[in-house]
This record gives sequence, C-alpha cells and structure tokens, in this order.
Amino acid sequence: MSLAVPHLRRLLLTGAAGGLGRVLRPRLKGWCETLRVSDIAELDAAAPGEEVVRADLADKAAVMALLEGVDAVVHLGGVSTEHAFETILPANIVGTYHVYEGARRAGTKRIVFASSNHVTGFYKQSETITPQALPRPDTYYGLSKAFGENLAQFYFDRYGVETVSLRIGSSFPAPRGRRGLSSYLSYDDLERLVRAALTAPVVGHTVAYGVSANRSLWYDNRIASHLGYVPQDSSEPWRAELEAREVVDPKDPVAQHQGGAFITMGPFD
Repeated sequence: MSLAVPHLRRLLLTGAAGGLGRVLRPRLKGWCETLRVSDIAELDAAAPGEEVVRADLADKAAVMALLEGVDAVVHLGGVSTEHAFETILPANIVGTYHVYEGARRAGTKRIVFASSNHVTGFYKQSETITPQALPRPDTYYGLSKAFGENLAQFYFDRYGVETVSLRIGSSFPAPRGRRGLSSYLSYDDLERLVRAALTAPVVGHTVAYGVSANRSLWYDNRIASHLGYVPQDSSEPWRAELEAREVVDPKDPVAQHQGGAFITMGPFD
C-alpha cells in the first residue's frame, strides 16, 4: 500500500514480536525517522532506521527508559488472549499504566492503544453498538482492555496525552469462522486504521472499532469518522465457504454474543 508519511522522529511499537506486531513492524518503518520496537520476547535484529529494545512492561524503570525521546506509541504489548487474572495483570494492566506514565514523563503526544472488541463482548450479535456503548467485557482480557481505555481517558483529561483506543476485531489473513464475517479486519485495513489514528489532527481520547467494511457489522463507527479511516477490504469473499462449513446453533450463547467463544472461557481456579 502507498501511504503518506507522518512527521514523526521516533515511533515506538510495543508488542513487536506478537502477531500484529510482526505485521505492523515493516509497515511502520516508513512512517518515521526511527522506529523503536520492543517486546518481552526475543526480537529480530534492528533493520536500518530501527532501534530494538527488549523490555518487560511490568518493569517500571525499563518502560520509563523505553519512552524516552518517543513522539508517539503504537501500544500492542501485553497478553492477547484470555488467561487467569494473575497472568493478565502484569502486562495488560500494570504494564499499560507504565506506558502511559512513561508517555507523560517523556512528553509523548499520542498513543494508539490496541484495545479489543472483547470490551463489549457480552452484547448480542443481533445488536449494533457504537464506541460509546457501555463496556460489557467478556473475559479478564476484555476487562484489562476496558481498564486501558479508562486509563487513556484519565491521561488525556489530566495530562493531555491523546489516545485512539482501537477495539480491534479479528485481524488475520482471512476470517476464522462465521463470527469473523462481522469482526474481520484485514492487515491492510489494520495499517490504514493505525495510520489514521496516528495522523488525525485532533483525537482527544477517541474509541473506534477496528473492522473492515464487512457486510454484516455489529459496530457503528460514525462517531469516530474524524479519524479519516476508510476500510477498503471485506470478509465477503469468504462468506459462502464459512457459512457452508460452520453450522450455528442459534441457542448457543457463543453464537448469540459478539464475544463468541471468549464468553465461555474460564474460570481458571
């Protein structure tokens, strides 16, 4: 894809070793003078124009150093699926606080926060909701992302750090199952969305759902139209195959709720 380049000196990508981090890392390199990539896991060596900093988000001192000299952050770091609360807590809750506190201290102006559609996973698939819908998390994971959104609002109101919280749907090369017909976000649309979140002139704290232009959508993103995100892709090419392959029981709670299988995960005692 050809995209205009934002005027950023140093852009930080956390969670760079994760699934979406690996997708975005090469795509973000042209958007800034220096791309700083970080993860708790081992990362590939720095390419030209990159800095590689291995850091644990739960380590406050490490994160404070990580944010030094950073103009903007694409914050993907953390546990990306459901686990026991004790597993979610260090990276997703404590770690996200560290990122925001580091941004405040460093004077970082904007954060793109990878939230999740699981913040509102207990809404029914028969409902269409907006980014202003009351959070109804379906998991500890979804709960941690709701915390991150509240943290973003606090740091904007108190300190002026702008955030776009992206309630990312299902971002894979192709939709995985019938639920993905509504929640699918292509990699190219993910890039378009992150670019819009970084470059929109004024965002305050904006919440937007990260989905492609799917025919069957549960989300109305018009309130976030000031971001300028215009999805170009759709789950429609996979519809016939997925509907033929996957029979849905309408009485199954997994098929009734937007969070899908997440609503039945756990408990973990």
